[in-house]
Amino acid sequence: MSIQTDTQGRLYLPAELREEYGEKFHVVRYDDRLELIPIADDPLAAVREAVGDAFEGKSAAALKEEALAAAQREAKTDLKRSDEETASGEK
Repeated sequence: MSIQTDTQGRLYLPAELREEYGEKFHVVRYDDRLELIPIADDPLAAVREAVGDAFEGKSAAALKEEALAAAQREAKTDLKRSDEETASGEK
């Protein structure tokens, strides 16, 4: 399917696409293309549906703490690896 912009730069999606994917999209720009990613009417419900009960029983604060701890561990691992590469002359 091909579509083109109107004189004001707007894209019009056919009704069947809007019915299937919704009215809101996130535009992702790559070097050679654009992608339209549908945004759910209720993004939180969409995330819950995608991950199932993986976060059930955990508060937002607990999830934030876990994410921060994981990011800190990853940063320490990356820093250690970088230091080791620098010391061995691999860089």
